[in-house]
Amino acid sequence: MAISYEDSGVRYEQLDAFKRACQQAAQKTTDALGAHGYHEPVAVRGESAYLIEAEDHFLAHVEEGLGTKNLVADAVQKATGRCFYREIGIDTVATIVNDLVTCGALPVSVAMHAAVGDSGWFADEARAQKLVDGFAEGCRQADAAWGGGETPTLREIVRPRAIVLAGSAVGRIAPKNLRITGNVRDGDAIVFLASSGVQTNGLTLCRRIATKLRRGYRTPVGDGRTYGEALLAPSVIYVAFVRECHRRGLKLNYVAHVTGHGWRKLMRLDEPFVYEITTERPEPALFKFLMKSGPIELREAYATFNMGVGFAAYVAPELAQDTIAAAQAAGYDAWLAGRVWKQGARKAVIMPSLGLTFEGETLKVR
Repeated sequence: MAISYEDSGVRYEQLDAFKRACQQAAQKTTDALGAHGYHEPVAVRGESAYLIEAEDHFLAHVEEGLGTKNLVADAVQKATGRCFYREIGIDTVATIVNDLVTCGALPVSVAMHAAVGDSGWFADEARAQKLVDGFAEGCRQADAAWGGGETPTLREIVRPRAIVLAGSAVGRIAPKNLRITGNVRDGDAIVFLASSGVQTNGLTLCRRIATKLRRGYRTPVGDGRTYGEALLAPSVIYVAFVRECHRRGLKLNYVAHVTGHGWRKLMRLDEPFVYEITTERPEPALFKFLMKSGPIELREAYATFNMGVGFAAYVAPELAQDTIAAAQAAGYDAWLAGRVWKQGARKAVIMPSLGLTFEGETLKVR
């Protein structure tokens, strides 16, 4: 019987309803910015990063959490003796700064929040040092300072042997015309940047699948790696792509960090468009393994996982090849994936070659 992300206890309908309630309440607090010489720009609520505007620059702020990926690292270390917490540190930074750059901001500083159920978690000095090293490496890849953090012990909230990893980042947009505003137009090209695997999304479902496998995280996935190794590949950090586009003067009309909600995230922009994907690459081995082992139906897989795509950029068609060249120059695997078109009030992601369509009502994050 096929399984879904909801079966693992993650219900986006409930999560998103709470997020929308928070946004509505938060909107009523923005008058406080005036005392500091800032104000809230239009069309910022519901985006991945929050912006505040000054006369000659924007500041951006993001708070994000890793999720349950470190529980995979714990299970793999118990089964094999190998520690993947350096990768977990990179993941934690990635999930923060990849949201930050969606508005065009480049990160200035990143802070870590590491909550444990018992301070004894840090007694494993080798594991703790790998986490430190990975978080620092993530900051280096993002060209940001590690500005600080918090390490609370939350007994009876966090399990004694667990750690909850999250953090925040501050970024800046200067000059202001570098802001990515969502100025998508009919006929724009869609450029995809590859992911390293599941990155930081869908791990609750991945962990459930591990319990069904006779060899658990040691099960081969078909590309020379075990299931645990494939899941724990560190996330790609996309800051250098946005920076390179800024440097080359390439206008990004919109970008999307493809995480929760899978490819539905391609239509995160509030304005209705149809996003037609005409060039889907074959699913990487890990995702084929997940679909077979779940089993997970094709539609559920694309609604949950990034399926090999970590970042999407929407640009004028005449800039598509230049945008791909900028991504490749910055070290990314990028390709022309499709186009955007206007069809009245319809919002949808369509993949004709796969026979999949996600209509706008399947994504309610605002």
